Amino acid sequence: MTTCSFSRLRGLGASAFAACFLVTAAAGCTAQATRGGVGTERPDMDRPAMSVSLDRDDITYMVDDYLHHLEASAFWQQTVHGAAKMPVVAIAPIQNNTTQHLDDQMLTLLSSIETALVNTNRVTVVDRQRQDALYQELRDQHAPMFDPATVQRFGRMLGVKYIFTGKITSVDERLNKVRRVQYSLFLQVIEVETGAIRFQGEVTRSKQLKG
Repeated sequence: MTTCSFSRLRGLGASAFAACFLVTAAAGCTAQATRGGVGTERPDMDRPAMSVSLDRDDITYMVDDYLHHLEASAFWQQTVHGAAKMPVVAIAPIQNNTTQHLDDQMLTLLSSIETALVNTNRVTVVDRQRQDALYQELRDQHAPMFDPATVQRFGRMLGVKYIFTGKITSVDERLNKVRRVQYSLFLQVIEVETGAIRFQGEVTRSKQLKG
């Protein structure tokens, strides 16, 4: 690190002293990257909230909570768990009805739901690439993707028995210097053949920012 001795500084003018100080400060304030997660020096790095937007911890919580209620439901226990053959399911795009841009978070949410369903070993989940291709086809036809009839059509095109669909909403409030955003993830399981809602659940998560 660059340093300036006191004896040298006594002979320098004010501008030179300032320049030396800035060089020294800059050398001592270099950015430092840190690795976080299990088995690292910062295992709790992902826990603190960095903003009121959804982060990975929020998504994990919401998906886990929804799956917990889904697996405990009569639909899952009687229809899915008791099926002679694992039903084929798909996950339609989740609608973002919040006031925030959540493109990356929505992709993470879809992947998390897919992983959670696959790991139940009770359903067969259609490959995401195949779903994305059909979703793009419907968009090109200007079909309203979040309309129940379109969701049912989407399921028929994929050849699935059930399709998961839903939305994320939020309530954004401010009081003095405090901002709170309450998120709700609402998901339904639609039976493609009949269009009947076989299960629906809602999971909430709140974020707050002070200052």
